[in-house]
Amino acid sequence: MAPLPASHPRTPESAQPSADQREDLVVRIPSQDERVAESKEEKVEGNTSSGESAAPTKEFQEGGYGWVVVASVATINAHSWGVNAAYAIFLAYYLRNDAFKGATPLAYAFVGGLSLSIALLFSPIATISIRKFGTRITLWIGVVFETAAFVGASFTSEIWHLLLSQGIAFGIGMGFLFTGSVGVAPQWFVKKRSFANALATSGSGFGGLIYSLATNAMIKNIGLEWAFRILAIICFVVNGISATLIKDRNKHIGSVHVAFHKDLFKRIEVILLISWAFFSLIAYVIVIFSLTDYGQTVGFSASHASLLASMFSLSQGIGRPLIGLTSDYFGRLNIVCVGTFIAGFCALFLWIFAGKYFAGAIVYSLFGAFAGMIWATISPVGAEVVGIQLLPSLLSVTWIILVLPGTFAEVIGLSLRKHGVDGYLDVQLFTGFMFIAAGICSWLLRAWKLHELETMRLTKEQRELEIRDDDAVPRDPNARTTTTKGYLMYIMKGKGLFEWAHV
Repeated sequence: MAPLPASHPRTPESAQPSADQREDLVVRIPSQDERVAESKEEKVEGNTSSGESAAPTKEFQEGGYGWVVVASVATINAHSWGVNAAYAIFLAYYLRNDAFKGATPLAYAFVGGLSLSIALLFSPIATISIRKFGTRITLWIGVVFETAAFVGASFTSEIWHLLLSQGIAFGIGMGFLFTGSVGVAPQWFVKKRSFANALATSGSGFGGLIYSLATNAMIKNIGLEWAFRILAIICFVVNGISATLIKDRNKHIGSVHVAFHKDLFKRIEVILLISWAFFSLIAYVIVIFSLTDYGQTVGFSASHASLLASMFSLSQGIGRPLIGLTSDYFGRLNIVCVGTFIAGFCALFLWIFAGKYFAGAIVYSLFGAFAGMIWATISPVGAEVVGIQLLPSLLSVTWIILVLPGTFAEVIGLSLRKHGVDGYLDVQLFTGFMFIAAGICSWLLRAWKLHELETMRLTKEQRELEIRDDDAVPRDPNARTTTTKGYLMYIMKGKGLFEWAHV
């Protein structure tokens, strides 16, 4: 492990500022040379002023209990985001059975959109809750709200009841569960950070697979009301156990939990990252909530249409760990860029031309891992952009921005839908172009990373270590940092756009 330079002494854990003091310390975003070895703990502190050596601290071992945390986060994702993915089954049932008299298709779309947008909107409150009460209490708040949402939904008789329960209450629960767990797994890993994070997020894919099939079967055999009640019982028990098992390392690494860190918007790399997430989420929400209804629109049976959503979720469950693993080996930004463009081309060609046939629709569904890349990669990519300490603040800001696409994406999708077999053509085109726009943003973000590495003036060996092991290379305090003007001049010269590098 490379020793820390003298200009960057590490503060002992016992001397680290309190949570309230820490919030006041982050008015200024750390420069690149200050983000040194932030995810590691040095074995020896170095010599004191009297010449005596400080007592050695235990070296951080990657993994360990972290794998229990990964499994717990994956389980929570399966019983929050996975259950939310099953709304495609609920939506198809609502649209074709007039479940609530007087309700319009757009009202049903808002239910699904609200559950996602409220989850993101409550992320700042959940972030404050983590700082004030800790991760475990924050997760339990989510467990209670999600359970109450399903119990309330089982007694609904009007559309506004559904909006309050399956829309708002479930969204609050999912928001606390998501915000409380999303940043925990990366804290336990460095070299395998992308793989661990992707493994944790794969739970939502497997959860979507299970609950898409189970929800369709429950509604068919025991009715809508008892389907909600069974989901409430399962989610309370499983999420409660997982929330109890999760442990964070916030105090060890000095995580900064600021609900809205406005200074982040002064960095062009943050703008590019959020733009990629914005366009990706629009397309992702439309696909995941529309596949079941699309299948029935082109003539598939209800069971075959639900199978499309299940295969889409299965693809994410299997694909996300593979995406994380390949990201660690071939570069996180490389995989993000390539995968996002693949999602766009699949929507524009495979979904449009082959989707009318059941086999073709299944093949498109199996490319779902690329459509949901945002969930598998945003945490490790965000750690590369701002560092692991500021990652919670970056994610909090990102979730707030993503409230808009989360709320209106499916509303836009249903408004573009027309009658007939080709009724989804406009939806497919819109979805494909949103993925392409996201791919362009990730491409420019990749160029920024190359510019950052160039301005750091690292040797070839240091550059490879910096890429493979986040912030492992000590930076010269006098080294230049990237600026917006410098970055724009860099890409205007064509640099970084077509250069292959492991980033």
